[in-house]
Amino acid sequence: MQRMLIANRGEIAVRILRACRELGISPVAVYSEADASAMHVRLADAAVCLGPPAATQSYLRGEAILAAAHATGAEAIHPGYGFLAENAAFARMCREAGMIFVGPPPEAIEAMGGKIGARHLATAAGVPVVPGYDGPDQSDERLMIEAARIGTPLLIKASAGGGGKGMRVVTDLAGFTDALAGARREARAAFGDDAVLLERLIVRPRHIEIQVLADAYGTVLHLGERECSIQRRHQKILEEAPSPALSPALRATMGEAAVRVARAAGYVNAGTVEFVLDPEGHFYFLEMNTRLQVEHPVTELVTGLDLVRWQIAIAKGEPLTLTQSDIAMRGHAIEVRLYAEDPVSYLPAIGQLALFAPPTGPGIRVDAGLSSGDEVTVHYDPMIAKLIVAGEDRTAAVERLRAALEATVVLGLTTNLALLRALAAHPAYRAGATHTGFLSDYPLDLEQPAEAPLEVILAGAILAQHPSQPTSATPLRHDPFALHWRMGNTGVPVRFRSGDHDLVAYTQHRGNDWTIDVQGTSHPVRRVMQGATECALEFGGRLERFLFAHDRSGDLLIGWRGNGYRLTQPAPLSADSATRPGGGHDAAGLTAPMPGTLIKLLVSEGEAIEEGQPLMILEAMKMEHTVVAPYSGVVRRLPFAQGASVTGGVNLIELEAEEGALAIFPNSR
Repeated sequence: MQRMLIANRGEIAVRILRACRELGISPVAVYSEADASAMHVRLADAAVCLGPPAATQSYLRGEAILAAAHATGAEAIHPGYGFLAENAAFARMCREAGMIFVGPPPEAIEAMGGKIGARHLATAAGVPVVPGYDGPDQSDERLMIEAARIGTPLLIKASAGGGGKGMRVVTDLAGFTDALAGARREARAAFGDDAVLLERLIVRPRHIEIQVLADAYGTVLHLGERECSIQRRHQKILEEAPSPALSPALRATMGEAAVRVARAAGYVNAGTVEFVLDPEGHFYFLEMNTRLQVEHPVTELVTGLDLVRWQIAIAKGEPLTLTQSDIAMRGHAIEVRLYAEDPVSYLPAIGQLALFAPPTGPGIRVDAGLSSGDEVTVHYDPMIAKLIVAGEDRTAAVERLRAALEATVVLGLTTNLALLRALAAHPAYRAGATHTGFLSDYPLDLEQPAEAPLEVILAGAILAQHPSQPTSATPLRHDPFALHWRMGNTGVPVRFRSGDHDLVAYTQHRGNDWTIDVQGTSHPVRRVMQGATECALEFGGRLERFLFAHDRSGDLLIGWRGNGYRLTQPAPLSADSATRPGGGHDAAGLTAPMPGTLIKLLVSEGEAIEEGQPLMILEAMKMEHTVVAPYSGVVRRLPFAQGASVTGGVNLIELEAEEGALAIFPNSR
């Protein structure tokens, strides 16, 4: 195999590309117009544009991907995860075109592609499944009857796909009809298939998955388990291997069950069999993922096996040279997913990654698909990177994770770093007491400092005066008179807004020795070093390190002790701004949290509403977000009709409060 096309993007495309380099295989990238300068494109030997940003017009176009492979001389296609990775039709297209598909045969994908069919296959293989309904009658009436038989709590699950899409928890049968409609809508939008199955909801289970490898000659091995119990919206955010809940005997039993499922499906290549483990130690089959998993690095770190290299070897027709007795788990590994999203609401964030400084050191691995200056767009999953640590045991791995997260700096984007740090430090997590309801049972304190501390203000005063290599994309907001005109030799004034407060720091310096006056108090500071994105300052014998960048608006972004701060330097008054009527914008305007589609209006103009009442459903990034009333009042105007596409920042609804105050609220939960 001389050349391989990677039919994906982001961190997994980069991960596969690097494996190709190690094996002497020339990597080819594909990309959408939104990803023209993405990392995976920059690192490839050749790259082909598939079309516009929408995945349906680019990364999901199987014919275009095959054409790109033929045009670039590729002999194989690796689908990564997501997009076409579990698309049996695409795998079959590759086979018919004489292209090696680095994944399972299409028949195995079809056998395990739907949760309903997979349950039937697991049952036939003697593997226990969660009690529920997976019959062919998908009428509302039959599903309601089955829901009543199963009882609550109940889980509605889309048969196709995964990632938490098309899933609803029902705790009261009175809400079953609405939950079913929402699950079907989301499943249809994400997978083009609205078939669902019903399962009894197992309370506080652990999510355990078994990695398997199978070659074309009948050898099927399991590589131990990963625990992926800590999730938000049914999507994993932290994974580890091995699970603190499994004994060697239970590990062997679950591994043997996973092997039986893979054999029954005629599986070849790398795959994952997922189970739930109840508090009493009983396990039940959930589904099989017929692809490489996002969390595969933790298995690699505890087994010493490179799963991507084995995928390629198996696809080339090579046999597994391992036996089950050769597989051993050593030490402990943990992975967290660093997302551009609000750590409380989990709403995705978009924009430029002004600075990304991942941690380094022994036992730390970072799989990233973005670097400083890259964009997180609305079109794709907002993952920035995966941070993986390994230690000699779980305690050492947790300590290393905590330290690595504290050392991680992301500037320019809202991220879930606060959530990840709180998880790593939580006593229940450190004790291994994890389950899928962890985040509900343990509310975490995710408050971030609203105001920049004094050290950051002092650093900002120096960096504003002496920026490193400013560019046209990152203008600095200097008062043009500040360096030339000041009264009483008080120093150069640097104006900042931090949070809700304005302040002025007066700076004077001789060489690297500075005196900075803030609110009437002078502070001596010595600048030890300053580079393009890093500076070190000494405060009274104490040395502190800061990372910094400027965003496109010119704001100064500073990372210090694990937190990020934004210092806005107001632009000097101009004749235009001084004479503009009103002198500002409408302070009552609150904006939509992100671009999306308004898929359902639940109220009408003139309708009286109550606080907390659902008003509309917004679909963004293939997930539904319910907009609720922040207070009781009356709907005065609905600017958009059902089905409309809206951009981030638009006003979604105008409400008049009971006392008559008009406001615009796009709150989502």
